[in-house]
Amino acid sequence: MTFANPNIPEEIRRVASDGTALRYALMELGNRPEVIALGRGDPDLPTPPHILQAAQRALQDGQTAVTPIAGLPELREAIAHKLLTENQLPVSTDNVLVTTGGQEGLFLIMQALLNPGDTILVPDPRYTSYDEAIASAGAQMVMVPTDHNDAFNLNAAAIEASITPSTKALLIVTPSNPTGGIVTRERLEQIADVAIRHNLIVISDEIYEKFVFDGWQHVSIGSLPGMSARTITLNGFSKTYAMTGLRVGYIAAPTDFIEALARVKAYTTGAAATVSQRAALAAITGTDEALAEFIPIYEERRKAMKEGLAAMHLNYSDPRGAFFFWTNSTPTGIHATELSYLLLKEANVLIFPGTAFGENWGGYLRISILQSTDKIIEALARMRTVVDNYRLKGE
Repeated sequence: MTFANPNIPEEIRRVASDGTALRYALMELGNRPEVIALGRGDPDLPTPPHILQAAQRALQDGQTAVTPIAGLPELREAIAHKLLTENQLPVSTDNVLVTTGGQEGLFLIMQALLNPGDTILVPDPRYTSYDEAIASAGAQMVMVPTDHNDAFNLNAAAIEASITPSTKALLIVTPSNPTGGIVTRERLEQIADVAIRHNLIVISDEIYEKFVFDGWQHVSIGSLPGMSARTITLNGFSKTYAMTGLRVGYIAAPTDFIEALARVKAYTTGAAATVSQRAALAAITGTDEALAEFIPIYEERRKAMKEGLAAMHLNYSDPRGAFFFWTNSTPTGIHATELSYLLLKEANVLIFPGTAFGENWGGYLRISILQSTDKIIEALARMRTVVDNYRLKGE
């Protein structure tokens, strides 16, 4: 990638075409107390007290022995109950595997599902950790285009047009990281029809399922007719309960695939940490009061972000879910990677460029709402100074 600004540092130039490495390079440069971080997707709200208390009790009671590879039986049972009652997925305990966070779950799925030479359809833009997981299995991605004017909703016709004889699976991410879009029920029904006709396995990443706004709804594709036997659902506790550091995720899938995942997990990381699983059990069986308190906080932050971006004359796709604004930065006239660096250097605001989520997105920024409203307002004011300055220079 060629940059117009000669002052872009070598550590950014070197990784500009590697989305994951680019995010980490920017985070390293932004690891300063004066920087307001609107980059990463880690919730900043406190972990609910009853979850912390459960972890403390587990330590105090000596509940530190290793669990079965697939996870604590009572946690798997609680997850299955949640999926059955909330998501209408026809699962039981044997259909659930507990993982060391969603990231591990993603890698386990790809290792157990894909073979060298297989291709998997992935929406563009995407969270680029998918790239490494797929490559580690020797498979290849085929990007499915999505569109700003369609709020980055996944289109069944675009999926079908991307299918080849080597296509084995389709990845769905709803709500989406990085766009904040969702896949609506109507589109999921159309996609399910395509998956059944072409015998595709569907991996449904639903880690942001609890954060859907403005009247939109989350739907699990595995709940649709004919889909339970061909759907692998990936989810976790990190985003919903603000417990990212405890590293607990889970996979729901047909029993034979869960057994295959468990064999891979046994030879790699082993069971998830027992203390973390006890905390997750408290989260999923306990009160939802904290989550009910989180939603209006995020709503307030979204309002502040909308107002601040409008003041800079930057538009964004409809942020229907998750924690992100997928913001069109082309009015600045500056490539998104350069703009992210300038915002970090001159405004002390850390934001990820669209190119951290796919090479086609040099005109977008992914901005998160995972700071207090006051900090978001301050960050937007700092950003406006830089954006206005460079816009004037361009004129």
